[in-house]
Amino acid sequence: MPDQLDGGYDGLPDGVVVCDPSGTVRRVNPSAERILGRPAAELVGHPLTDVIPLCDPMGHDWWACTRPFDGLSTRVRQPERLLTFTRPGHPDRDLLVTAAYLRDEGHRLMSFVICLRDTSARDRRERSAAELVTVVAHELRSPLTSVKGFTATLLAKWDRFTDEQKLHMLNTVSSDADRLSRLITELLDVSRIETGYLELRKQVVDLPEIVRGDVAGRVAAGEPESRFVVRDRSALPEIWADRDKVSQVIGNVVENALRHGAGTVTITIEPADDGVAVEVVDEGEGIAVEAMPRIFTKFWHDPRRGGTGLGLFIAKGIVDAHGGDISASAAASGGAAVRFRLPAGQPEFLN
Repeated sequence: MPDQLDGGYDGLPDGVVVCDPSGTVRRVNPSAERILGRPAAELVGHPLTDVIPLCDPMGHDWWACTRPFDGLSTRVRQPERLLTFTRPGHPDRDLLVTAAYLRDEGHRLMSFVICLRDTSARDRRERSAAELVTVVAHELRSPLTSVKGFTATLLAKWDRFTDEQKLHMLNTVSSDADRLSRLITELLDVSRIETGYLELRKQVVDLPEIVRGDVAGRVAAGEPESRFVVRDRSALPEIWADRDKVSQVIGNVVENALRHGAGTVTITIEPADDGVAVEVVDEGEGIAVEAMPRIFTKFWHDPRRGGTGLGLFIAKGIVDAHGGDISASAAASGGAAVRFRLPAGQPEFLN
């Protein structure tokens, strides 16, 4: 019976080590080999305490403290603990460790099963969460300070300002409030993308119209009209997509070109691979070769230009959710080219 049970451990993502009642290792699954950094041939047949030396947070030998093969015959498990794996000649590593006792009807120990979970992924998530908090706090501070400062000034000294001064300060407050709203939307989108809950409300979209609307908004906000060139081809296939989300992708990619690039920003909309592609090209310094694999990851940005580093991450998440693809490359102009494609055709519920 134990051998049959042991065979089911090989496909588990967590490391599993099975011992006999004497504490000798009898089976090690592939995940445990990876976590422990040694092949099963070097582990099977050796004492458990030699194969997996573990220390608790106080530096005490965990095996000596818990005495897993002694004590009451009613013990059925060891609760999960964060312990340190101290393999000689290698850096210490934290592992989440739990264990179970497999007993027969007479409560005699048949197998002792240890489960090991590498904390690297959890540590990466914690670092990512900490970085997100840092980025958000930094980005929130400036507009919040502005909103607070101008509103406090207006409330305290309303009669001392002219209508023109009041209008200027209220426009600034409105602009900073919009910036805060965009940041909150970005954070919500990051959460939805990472958890797979990004909801799409598809309809027929006119990509050239969305692009021109984005450019018009930027020109109205003060960008020179001469900085933009929009090119679209005729006879584009019909695209069903979430209009707001596609507008967000275009806005994020164009914003990236304006923030990190220079010169003219050329936006081309054309048929491509049974769909429609939008390419945004700038005339700046381009993207360093070593940075190219990271530009669609969370928090990537040029530290000299600021920003949250979430724009292209969100753009990729939205494009992927539509079944499209997005990529970046060096442009012939010497700048950067970001290109995304959305597939043509109707949603499944209309077919």
